[in-house]
Amino acid sequence: MENIKKLILPFAFAAIFCSCKEEKQEDITNEINKSGSVETSVSVSKLDSANDILITKHTVWAKGNKFKELEYRDTIPALGMENKTAENSDGDTKSVEVKKDYEIFITVK
Repeated sequence: MENIKKLILPFAFAAIFCSCKEEKQEDITNEINKSGSVETSVSVSKLDSANDILITKHTVWAKGNKFKELEYRDTIPALGMENKTAENSDGDTKSVEVKKDYEIFITVK
C-alpha cells in the first residue's frame, strides 16, 4: 500500500500542477477592438536615486477612431538596490547590484 502511494502521489501533483497553468484563450488578444475599448499601458521609470515615476497611459477607441489619449505620471519611492547573480556569455558568474523593480498587477472589473 505504501509503494502505491509513492507511485500515485507524484502523478497526482503533476496533474494538478499542469491543470493550473491552463491559459484562457478568450483572454488573449493580438489586436485592439477599436469599435469601443480602452487600451492601457503601465510602466515605471527611474527619476532619481530616491524616486521613480509611475506612468499610466490610456487610449480610448470609439467607432474605429482614437477618441482621446490620457497620460498620468505619479512620483513613487524607489525600492533601492539588490544583489543578483549575473552570468556572461562564457558562463562566468558575478554578483552585481541592480535596481529593484516594481511588480505591476492590474485588476479589471
